[in-house]
Amino acid sequence: MQFSTSAAAASVDIGRSLDDGVFSAFQKLVIFMAALSIVLDGFDGQLIGFAIPMIIKEWGVTRGAFAPVVAAGLAGMGIGSACAGMFADRFGRRWAVIGSVFVFGAATCAIGLSPDLFTIGALRFVAGLGIGGALPSSTTMTAEFTPQRRRTLAVTATIVCVPLGGMLAGIFASYVMPLYGWRGLFFIGGSLPLVVAVALAFLLPESPRYLARHPSRWAELEGLLARMSRPVLAGTVFSDGAEQKTERRQGIRALFDVGFARDTIAIWCAFFMCLLAVYSAFSWLPTMLVAEGMNVAIAATGLTAYNTGGVLGALACAVAITRFGSRWPLLVCCLGAAGSAFFLQQVEVGAHATLLIVGLGVHGLFVNAVQSTMYALCAFVYPTAVRATGTASALAFGRLGAILSAFAGAAVITAGGASAYLAMLGGAMVLVFVALCVVKRHIPTAAPSPSPLAGSSQ
Repeated sequence: MQFSTSAAAASVDIGRSLDDGVFSAFQKLVIFMAALSIVLDGFDGQLIGFAIPMIIKEWGVTRGAFAPVVAAGLAGMGIGSACAGMFADRFGRRWAVIGSVFVFGAATCAIGLSPDLFTIGALRFVAGLGIGGALPSSTTMTAEFTPQRRRTLAVTATIVCVPLGGMLAGIFASYVMPLYGWRGLFFIGGSLPLVVAVALAFLLPESPRYLARHPSRWAELEGLLARMSRPVLAGTVFSDGAEQKTERRQGIRALFDVGFARDTIAIWCAFFMCLLAVYSAFSWLPTMLVAEGMNVAIAATGLTAYNTGGVLGALACAVAITRFGSRWPLLVCCLGAAGSAFFLQQVEVGAHATLLIVGLGVHGLFVNAVQSTMYALCAFVYPTAVRATGTASALAFGRLGAILSAFAGAAVITAGGASAYLAMLGGAMVLVFVALCVVKRHIPTAAPSPSPLAGSSQ
């Protein structure tokens, strides 16, 4: 911790204190709570994918009729991502996380009472606001509680909780739906986030970097630092190093400031195409497998395998990034994702179902490795004042790709079956590869030196 004493007060550089200091048990607890919110985010976000085949059969509706329902949820996620980032930068990360978890939990519970597709779509939109808001807020919280040397792995471990939640949702659905149907799936699945939201309200603190930017809350920051094994003198003056000297403006415009525009545009494009691929799987993979002749139970294992591979791939890619930087691991995973999708086009679903399920796991490994670690890239590229906005805006733009997947998935499966669906997934990842090639400010192999644009907190 950096102190300088004077007759008036001590001074602490909060950025350097966090980046260079110990990684306390309390910091790890905060990261665990942020990760738990993302597990539930992925869990509730993917329940609809498991429920669609059963609802189609029960209500006698078409895949195309479900496209607006899926799109409504994804549109809510996009709006929630953008609004939560700006809310978190202006009012704090803590309530952005808590509010997001509560909203998607309550709306998911209510879906269990839905009498028609319109009601499901409306409630999925509301749930999407919370699901979209939780991800950037929790990611920013994780980044700002983690020392620089462990930030990439910590942020990725938080993001990997999305496919982990999806994997748990698959296991959960396989037990709950046969007993309680799709309504029970949403009732029980939505109640879990409500319990966690109450716990977060009591346990989750505000980000120390956010508090350092608000002198009226410095007394709160002093208490927080004591809990993080960083005690300071009463009346300490806080700063965030060179970053506060270089920040000129906040909000979306700052993302296109000198030095950031190229990376912002490239990252937005990468998120767009990657989320097109990811949500095509989340929303339509079981439906595609059912259309190819699999029963509902076996089809659900395809998405579970996809998410299981995603957990392993994201963690492996995070470790690779800490050693080799972000450029080459991300690019290799893009090629692996595209190649595995094109390979699976040659697999006959009826004759080689096991091979197809394993292949979907491999594809999920590569796709989620890219998707999860791109959040760590955002945390590196943007400084504290716009970090939540930068991450949230990239995710919000990516949600447009997810919304497109709602209609594209249904249309492609209907028109061309599994082969056309897999071609769409592979083509999307080729375009992610191109976008990430354009990004200039990748995470380096070693701890980055202070940047004149991003400051010492990167």
